[in-house]
Amino acid sequence: MSTLIWIAVALVVIAVYLSWTAGRLDRLHSRLDAARAALDAQLLRRASVAQELATAGVLDPAASIVLYQAAHAARQSEEEHREVAESELSQALRAVFEDSAQAEAVREAPGGEEALGELAEAVRRVPMARRFHNDAVRAARALRRHRTVRWFRLAGHAPFPLAFEMDDEPPAALGRMPGAEEPEPGGDRPAAD
Repeated sequence: MSTLIWIAVALVVIAVYLSWTAGRLDRLHSRLDAARAALDAQLLRRASVAQELATAGVLDPAASIVLYQAAHAARQSEEEHREVAESELSQALRAVFEDSAQAEAVREAPGGEEALGELAEAVRRVPMARRFHNDAVRAARALRRHRTVRWFRLAGHAPFPLAFEMDDEPPAALGRMPGAEEPEPGGDRPAAD
């Protein structure tokens, strides 16, 4: 009789542990979904602001075309090509604002100061949102690699979380704007898993 009690206690402890682990994994997946939604919102905001600036007539025609095409491609890209399109938008922003002359021309136009400030803020927020997303991915991956999670299939049918890898280095001219914070060098790069 005493053996049955110990077996029952062990089964209850195992069930509680599995339930707790499944709940933790579910919370991590929810956190991952929220982080991805925030990243998507910041990427969309950056592309929208870049597209508005490209069509405002304050940039030279070549810069306007380059910026508009990259922003449009980033907004319209399919999920499997999104990282490349967003990286190309980062490269286009750096090409357009590689020196402060273009930024000064925009700043001198009516409403240019606000538009440039909005773009600088959007560009600054993308690396932070990507860092939060990739941190959530790392935490979910770490838990999903545990034998218990794999053996008991506690992740269910949830897809394996993938990090969002892109070039998000801001243009130098936007980083030097008053009120803009300088990003830490290499601080937004996720660690290798």
